[in-house]
Amino acid sequence: MTVQRYIVVFAGLFIMISLALGVEGSPLFVSKWALAFTAFVGVNLFQSGFTNFCPLGIILKKLGVPESKIGCAN
Repeated sequence: MTVQRYIVVFAGLFIMISLALGVEGSPLFVSKWALAFTAFVGVNLFQSGFTNFCPLGIILKKLGVPESKIGCAN
């Protein structure tokens, strides 16, 4: 897997976990404040789309995860 794919997987995972913890109908409900983490992930993805700065991407690159050789448009 590449850095880009890990970022998408981590973002999806964290959004699902925070929704499970923040939605009242969930058996894992803790607090509505867990939804703030969903907003944080969304804002980070949004700014990353414009600035190409992603803290997780930097960490993954330092851990030796390969970058994609093919862009999304190809």
